[in-house]
Amino acid sequence: MSSQPDIEIKNLTFSYDTVPVLEDVNLKVAHGEFATIVGPNGGGKTTLLKLLLGLLKPVHGKIEVLGSSPEKARLQVGYMPQHADLDPQFPITVMDVVLLGRLGRRFGGRYSKKDRQLASEALEEVQLGHTARMPFSRLSGGQKQRVLIARALCCDPEMLLLDEPTANIDPEVEETLLAILQALNRRMTILLVSHDMGFVSRVVKSVICVNRRVFIHPTSQMDGTLIKDVYGSDYCMVRHDHRCSEEGHFHD
Repeated sequence: MSSQPDIEIKNLTFSYDTVPVLEDVNLKVAHGEFATIVGPNGGGKTTLLKLLLGLLKPVHGKIEVLGSSPEKARLQVGYMPQHADLDPQFPITVMDVVLLGRLGRRFGGRYSKKDRQLASEALEEVQLGHTARMPFSRLSGGQKQRVLIARALCCDPEMLLLDEPTANIDPEVEETLLAILQALNRRMTILLVSHDMGFVSRVVKSVICVNRRVFIHPTSQMDGTLIKDVYGSDYCMVRHDHRCSEEGHFHD
């Protein structure tokens, strides 16, 4: 594992006009981490992702992503937004959607053979290679989420940022998606935004809690019968009684 953190934030403050959204944020995310970002609506989760992508600039403080500025690192980061601006009536295929992830790597003209190869490989990684020629609009909600992850993978990233990838999908589909992400985590850092403050998947190594300020908490395994009855399996609960340093908490 690299000694250089993939993300390092120091003394960051961000406001929309005069409304503070994030204050005095200090955060380190190690290479190979798989972290869930949780917090209430308006707490700053999506804003934090946009700052990491260089789409927003802090009022104060410093951000480094993959050892450089967010703007310079952007092409090495795959991003899945919370809402995809795709007209459901537009006749676009699954492959066309995934290829959109190559736009930042090219300067006009047709997609290259390499572009199409990477798009095909990304679809295979999310177990949807057979859907390449299908209209995107015909896919289920869970399949669409996986195609959007494939689009983020198409830029061949070193880090993956996902904003609410499990929203509005059923538990069985969510398990499939998280298994895919766990496999991807073997070669890249993943930050996944979740709206659920109650629990996170057992595959997550740490939890970044965002509510104007940012803290990393450990996850504690909960094996109680009640948790199994409600969720169908064991899950990791966030321990809000324990606060870690900005370097976070890691499982062996």
